[in-house]
Amino acid sequence: MELLKEIVGYLAAIVGTALMLPQVIKTFRSRKIENISLMMLILYFLNCLLWLIYGILIVAWPVILCNIVGFFISIILLLLHYRFRQL
Repeated sequence: MELLKEIVGYLAAIVGTALMLPQVIKTFRSRKIENISLMMLILYFLNCLLWLIYGILIVAWPVILCNIVGFFISIILLLLHYRFRQL
């Protein structure tokens, strides 16, 4: 049962992390950000940050790993939003 929990945790981490990657790729390629809500990006950033802190506090590696990557993805999206907002 422990192995099953670990597998499900890591699979959830992979899917959760991959969630925003298509948006990063699309934004980078198109250089268009106007259809992406800045508030959604801020909330995603805060969500990843809070889950990362929580994962560290409870020492849950799937949560930690997923949200480290998600946190950096959110930073990339925020930077792309800033960079392409005027184009």
